[in-house]
Amino acid sequence: MLEVQNLVFAYPGQETPWNFQFSAEPGHCIAIHGASGSGKSTLMNLLAGFLEPQSGDILWQGKSLRHAAPWQRPMTSVFQEHNLFEHLSVTANIGLGIHPGLKLAPEDTQAIERGLDSVGLSGFGQRLPSDLSGGQRQRVALLRAILRKQPLMLLDEPLTGLDREARDLLRQLLLQQKAQGALIVLASHDEEDRRILADSVCTL
Repeated sequence: MLEVQNLVFAYPGQETPWNFQFSAEPGHCIAIHGASGSGKSTLMNLLAGFLEPQSGDILWQGKSLRHAAPWQRPMTSVFQEHNLFEHLSVTANIGLGIHPGLKLAPEDTQAIERGLDSVGLSGFGQRLPSDLSGGQRQRVALLRAILRKQPLMLLDEPLTGLDREARDLLRQLLLQQKAQGALIVLASHDEEDRRILADSVCTL
């Protein structure tokens, strides 16, 4: 279970701090909904360890993550910027999620190839991110997150910029991750994404 306990954070000069509190079970998706500036991306960055809260705690299966470095947390994330390395190929970008030193076994390379095929990017492995459209970059980032095989997935507007066919395809992949026991924290403005993917909605 993920437990966010009175997690307090404010940027310099912010008069009223945010105070986040919720819990969610593995195999579920909790959607974070709210207007721009309501704190959705801030919450994601707190969970990922990119921001340090003033107080409160984040527990996973009863263990505190508050002081754990981002790479020590049992989670993977897709944020709005996609976070792809421009000098690396698509295969290498995805491979970093599997092994940070890119020491990929043959089965890892095969898993990447199958994954690219599953998101409609078969044959794109040697392309650079600059050769991809925004929607294609988003698919690469989401595939990297899936192949990391972490129990927690943090997704900040992961389907933005995709056409209907790609959106439906990736929704099915995320539903499969839920069925396999992943806990998804989803920030999305899209009501249909929330309806299809989320088991509960937290409104900020």
